[in-house]
Amino acid sequence: MSLMAQEAAEAPEAVARFLTQNAVALHHLGRRLRENPPSVILTSARGSSDHAATYFKYLVEITLGVPCASIGASVASVWHSKLKLNNAVCITISQSGRSPDIVSLQEAARKAGALTVAIVNQPDSPAEQGADFYLPLCAGAEKSVAATKSFIASLVAGAAITAQWSEDKKLAKALADLPENLEAARALRWPSLVQRVAKAQSLYVLGRGPGLAIAAECALKLKETCGLHAEALSLAEVMHGPLELVKPGFPIWAFSPNDPARSNSQQALARLRNTGADVFAVEQGGLEFVETGHALLDPISMVQSAYMNIEILAQILGRDPDRPRMLSKVTETV
Repeated sequence: MSLMAQEAAEAPEAVARFLTQNAVALHHLGRRLRENPPSVILTSARGSSDHAATYFKYLVEITLGVPCASIGASVASVWHSKLKLNNAVCITISQSGRSPDIVSLQEAARKAGALTVAIVNQPDSPAEQGADFYLPLCAGAEKSVAATKSFIASLVAGAAITAQWSEDKKLAKALADLPENLEAARALRWPSLVQRVAKAQSLYVLGRGPGLAIAAECALKLKETCGLHAEALSLAEVMHGPLELVKPGFPIWAFSPNDPARSNSQQALARLRNTGADVFAVEQGGLEFVETGHALLDPISMVQSAYMNIEILAQILGRDPDRPRMLSKVTETV
């Protein structure tokens, strides 16, 4: 078994640790956000962590109506711009907490008046030391280049902040039950998808709302572990220019949880099927997924299952998912 498979399978335990060890900090952060509601949230992250930030963006905007945007770290690290962030919150999400550009943006945001929150897996990082609030991911060491359990823990961190801030009891209950549901999700296999994508040269990976973050993450994992050209797109945006590339037999992998976007997503998927594309949708009646008790959390169970299947695909293609040819575990950009 590869390290990627082992580490992805550890996600349920990592989530349970995160929720237990951060219970007090999450309570205090939620109270701080309620007592001093920010007018805007900015996120600082790259790679898989930026996909977790996208998931958090949708949760906050859907649940609380507060605008949330990813800010280019180079604005601070390269251009040294003076940010205007009174009454803002800066959320840093990182596996290592050491990339110079991410740390620079967090420092610039704090100097500009923002409340800073660091969500980091490795302890004693510069991001942790420079933050007002620190939430350790508690995922444990990841030796595979492909981040899995730390990404899932990052998604849970965003959902937990949202639940505490909004005092959403249903979301909090579903989070408490999530480790058990992730255990079930890691056992799911999608052989029809794996067999088709193993023959592909390129594919689209689609989602909408919180599901778009999962599509982006899976497209990245297909690139780095399988060497496949996978492009992540919104189920709305694919109906514009990208639709022109869809031909009979073109593979499409979609995530369509049972949320308010589902009816529109179903219409888009029907149109894609009518082109003759090979559409594989993780949805009710499609590729099986584990429901979590809350539609906003279902994308987390979907990515847990997706990781296990992507690892199988990499092995079928003769790739070592733990050691991509051009990548390293920690990427330090400026």
